[in-house]
Amino acid sequence: MRASINRPPTPEPEDDREHQPTFQESINIKLIESGEKERLKELLRERLIECGWKDEMKALCRAYVRKKGRNNVSVDDLVQVITPKGRASVPDSVKAELLQRIRSFLASTAI
Repeated sequence: MRASINRPPTPEPEDDREHQPTFQESINIKLIESGEKERLKELLRERLIECGWKDEMKALCRAYVRKKGRNNVSVDDLVQVITPKGRASVPDSVKAELLQRIRSFLASTAI
């Protein structure tokens, strides 16, 4: 299978006849094709900056690097440590707004 950053893996040609996209894959394809996925990502970026989440994550990264020493930390280390904290600290209002936008998109698109 061939993979892409922006969409699910593309099956090899011989697999096309047998594989029907799952509901989740169908939604993802529609979001990408319509450009809505990029709009949602941009909205998420804006909201996270507005609420101070980005600055909070930056501060956590800096504190971790100071604690471990600059030469003893890799990007992978930071991602592993910060990702769970980052996901847990996204404000509920931001999650609700994104969910509402996705629901509106799905209601306006016949999937």
